[in-house]
Amino acid sequence: MNCAEKREMVRRALLLYAVTDRSWVGEKTIYEQVKASLDGGITLLQLREKEMPYEDFLREAKDIKALAASYRVPMMINDNVDLALAVDADGVHVGQSDMEAGSVREKLGQDKIIGVSARTVLEALRAEKAGADYLGVGAVFSTSTKEDADVIAWNTLKEVCQAVSIPVVAIGGIKKNNVMQLAGSGAAGISVISGIFGQPDIRTACEELLALAKEMIKK
Repeated sequence: MNCAEKREMVRRALLLYAVTDRSWVGEKTIYEQVKASLDGGITLLQLREKEMPYEDFLREAKDIKALAASYRVPMMINDNVDLALAVDADGVHVGQSDMEAGSVREKLGQDKIIGVSARTVLEALRAEKAGADYLGVGAVFSTSTKEDADVIAWNTLKEVCQAVSIPVVAIGGIKKNNVMQLAGSGAAGISVISGIFGQPDIRTACEELLALAKEMIKK
């Protein structure tokens, strides 16, 4: 796969990007929640575990990687490059305070997907130069998942999208009632946590969000 083909593959994958959060598990397991989201049409999955012991996370990640692969949906790991290597994840998403994208690329190789969180044009350009394949930009709306995340303006999202040649996914507080507010920004898709995993019917929530995301990127 050449660079142009990889970029287009990543762009398509960002359309509906589901990020797990154990606080929304309830009576279901993460595995069951992920399966429901895959049935609902998510296009990319990020396994995000901040507190789980390494060995437990490793076992869970291997099971979910196999599940996602059966749907031909790439699975990313949040922050943990070593675990991503251990389970042969499709990539890693890192924040500004985590390992720099260039260092991640050295460990993962050229074929894996690297995503980087960014809030400004400067951060976005720096991440692109370091080898990021996509940017997660936000928070575009207020979010309970990261209460310390300041909301960025729609214009900032658009400026970042225009400043870089790699695709951008909008992150933070996105739900079905605000997706269309992102229309015209240039974002390639939406990254959703509670709007998926906090819903009583995950599959239906994903089907609705996918339809909205497709409409949003056409505007």
